[in-house]
Amino acid sequence: MSDQYIHGSSAKERQRLALMNSLINQRCLETLALTNERRVLDVGAGTGQFSRLMATQLSAGATVIAVEHNPDQVQAALQLTEEKSDGCMVDFRIGDAMHLPLEENEVGCIDLVHARFLLEHVTDPAAAVRSMVTAVRPGGRIVLADDDHELMRLWPEPAGFVAAWTAYYRSYVHIGADPLVGRKLTGLLSDAGAKPYFATQVFYGACAGMEQFQGVVENLVGVLKGARSIVLSAGEISARNYDAALANLRALQDLPNAAVWYVINWAEGRVPE
Repeated sequence: MSDQYIHGSSAKERQRLALMNSLINQRCLETLALTNERRVLDVGAGTGQFSRLMATQLSAGATVIAVEHNPDQVQAALQLTEEKSDGCMVDFRIGDAMHLPLEENEVGCIDLVHARFLLEHVTDPAAAVRSMVTAVRPGGRIVLADDDHELMRLWPEPAGFVAAWTAYYRSYVHIGADPLVGRKLTGLLSDAGAKPYFATQVFYGACAGMEQFQGVVENLVGVLKGARSIVLSAGEISARNYDAALANLRALQDLPNAAVWYVINWAEGRVPE
């Protein structure tokens, strides 16, 4: 990971992540199309909402190993899993993509590795994907889902939003991360020795009149607000202009013709037999 996770790990950030998961998890699950996998590895699992959802779709005796580098997030994941008490088999472990916390008999035996919104936050995405490929059995698959932040479009465009959004994603570069990694997923898979065989995009937006529209805007506000200190420290936008753009973005919720157009880039590869 980079030395600074741009969104932090506060209680408010965990609430935002829960909202985000509620908006996209079902679409991601349908795209993932789980079949008869027995060992699933979820890298960068956060508080485990998607890990638990995957586990509910697997057959008896199957396991999701959920890896998260932040101990606070892992603790929150364990608490949420206990509260849900849905019987899903999720094994939460502290670790990161560069040093996957796998037992010797698990390396090279994983059926499916999944990583969402992870590679944009690591300083060496290529090394992270190589580590994932090493974990997968011959014939198994690696699923990468990540952002290309240049794809964000809003209508009507709130005053100052483009400048604020550009300053936000350019701040990734200042901490050694890659805000455009979503366009590079098939290349990362191929370079790591996995054969890309599927690429798509998962829609992550809404328009006024859709039930999820308020949540989509609220999540976007949370993204920018949570990253505010790192964005401002990069020096590409003033606090005044950034905060004004946030206020204008919030006002989008009240417009009857408004829309947020955004997608998650998705690529899958297989380890050669």
